Amino acid sequence: MARKYKIAVVPGDGIGSEVVAEGIKVLKALSKKHGIAFEFCYFDIGKDRYLKDGTLLPDETLHELKGMDAIYLGAIGHPDVTPGILERGIMLKLRFELDLYINLRPVILFPGVETPLKNKGPEDIDFIVIRENTEGLYAGSGGFFKKGSIDEIAIQESINSRKGVERCIRYAFQCCRERNKRKQLTLCGKNNILTYESNLWDRVFEEVHKEYSDITTDYQYVDALCMWMIKNPERFDVIVTNNMFGDIITDIGAVIQGGLGIAASANINPGGTAMFEPVGGSAPKYTGLQKINPLGAISAAKMLLDYLGEKEAGEIILSAIKRVVKNDLKSMDAGKMGRSTTEVGDLVSSYI
Repeated sequence: MARKYKIAVVPGDGIGSEVVAEGIKVLKALSKKHGIAFEFCYFDIGKDRYLKDGTLLPDETLHELKGMDAIYLGAIGHPDVTPGILERGIMLKLRFELDLYINLRPVILFPGVETPLKNKGPEDIDFIVIRENTEGLYAGSGGFFKKGSIDEIAIQESINSRKGVERCIRYAFQCCRERNKRKQLTLCGKNNILTYESNLWDRVFEEVHKEYSDITTDYQYVDALCMWMIKNPERFDVIVTNNMFGDIITDIGAVIQGGLGIAASANINPGGTAMFEPVGGSAPKYTGLQKINPLGAISAAKMLLDYLGEKEAGEIILSAIKRVVKNDLKSMDAGKMGRSTTEVGDLVSSYI
């Protein structure tokens, strides 16, 4: 009897529906070959719904999402809506309400994909960034004093709980052990400036390390780490960091692995419902043009399978992606692939 999973699909904004459609096409092709069944439940969340009736993420929808095995997201965000409304009202609410405290970003250069880094290849770019996903500056603590006056003060506070820091760091150590490559975990911070926040991260990191004596550790200031990611990315295996630093360094990671078209992301609460998405965003100017690379969304589908424990099925998708990259695409960039969005999905499915 086929194993069955209930997947929430949130196509979202811009090109989100186009790339998600290709990911679902691939999952359906896999389903026929691998004894896995999917029930896809679609949710109307995003710009169109908000502009229609002001709805962002209703509590009843959130309750339904909590009952799913996983969430597959296209993109949220659009210039027709004031920046921050969709992001806070949907994305941050999903992270906080589902307690998706881990953001997992693989940075892997596939054979055949160009990187802007000179003399670097797939053997040099293969690491993971683990970002704390529900605290820090994104917790939204702060406010204004004398707003609008010449004496105005804006305060934004970074909130870091011991619980939040420890569970993120512990997840990173375990991930590093299970990845079983170099078994090196790098803590990215700024302890020469962020006195209190970094002190908490440093202390917890050292305490948890005692339980993982097989893991080698090191520390990098975030500015130095950005430099080393570009100069010598081969020095990294797994990186763990706070919410803001993680947001920044993963964009560098996406570029050096070949661009946003191939990068994927997971937002995870281990043991709970997790959310998977391409990194490229809604890219509204490309909507309907069939120019966007869907491999980021298809890679997110691969991560979704890994999370559900279907690692063999995930490897089948990964193998198909690598074959398409090597044999069929001229570039990873929008409009330069030599194939349409739909054709790329068809190719991955055919290799499966």
